[in-house]
Amino acid sequence: MKLLVTRPEPDNQRTAATLRALGHDVLLAPMLRIEAVSDADLGPSSLGASPWAGVLLTSANGARALAAHPRLGELQALPVVAVGRTSADVARVAGFIDVISADGNADDLARLAAERFAGSRMPLLYPAGEDRSGDIAGALSAKGIGVHTVVAYRAVAAREFSPEVRSVLMQGRVEGVLHFSRRSVESYMACSRTIEKQALAPVHYCLSARAAEPLRLAGAARIEVAAQPDEASLIALISS
Repeated sequence: MKLLVTRPEPDNQRTAATLRALGHDVLLAPMLRIEAVSDADLGPSSLGASPWAGVLLTSANGARALAAHPRLGELQALPVVAVGRTSADVARVAGFIDVISADGNADDLARLAAERFAGSRMPLLYPAGEDRSGDIAGALSAKGIGVHTVVAYRAVAAREFSPEVRSVLMQGRVEGVLHFSRRSVESYMACSRTIEKQALAPVHYCLSARAAEPLRLAGAARIEVAAQPDEASLIALISS
């Protein structure tokens, strides 16, 4: 199949490699560009005990933002609870030793964090994106666990398709489009405003029902949603 992968760099490269190994023809069309906030406020600096009980990761981008932060060394001894395997792997590469994965979504992450840090008097550090869905801090607060949310990265939306992507869409050569977030879908729709009919025509493989919603509202006829919010489940849709 001729597929578009709308995931941001660098994760789109891994997705593309997996799809190409399965025999697909893949074109990268990142709809978001992730930028780390280099001066993100990670709380008081201390040479002694850390003010945080641990680190909460809802995405690999949060882990990469910490990896690029000048105060990374102060945090690496902290336990990390990550939403999925990719974010956990990136945290390990960044030097964190005690890392566990919820292997699921934000609700699974909140449950695991509540178990891992039950009774802790210190809050968790949550390096978050500038735009985010859900309220994991609120969910954990209801369980008696404090969360310090800091904007550690931002996602900048693409303004237009590359000439190559626009061309293959207009020619009807794209058979499927992979979408990993609602924000990237919204960017895809914005870039499609003059070729919406062609952009909606392929099969749209979405990581979640929430990500798929703008496509449904726009009238996309062929949408498939992954059984679980992870890359393997999304790719499984194409192979099924």
